[in-house]
Amino acid sequence: MVMKEETNYVKRTQRDYTLTFKLNVVREIESGELNSTDARKKYGIQGEGTIRNWLRKYGKFDWEYQTPSNMPKSPEQRILELETQSKTV
Repeated sequence: MVMKEETNYVKRTQRDYTLTFKLNVVREIESGELNSTDARKKYGIQGEGTIRNWLRKYGKFDWEYQTPSNMPKSPEQRILELETQSKTV
């Protein structure tokens, strides 16, 4: 008997993605909890390049030199990152 995997996700539009949401998705991918395909399915993200763009913009990986980035985050990014972490704890 073949079991069908059921996915429960909500289709989203571009306007639904808050910065906190984006940072949370990037954190989950960078920590290894999800890969980008799984994150798209889990959160109902339609665009194939959407998460890749978020990783380039908000992630810790330096895409130009293919190394982890040591560039400091802006105070606003750091505050949002800490708020997101405190909500998940």
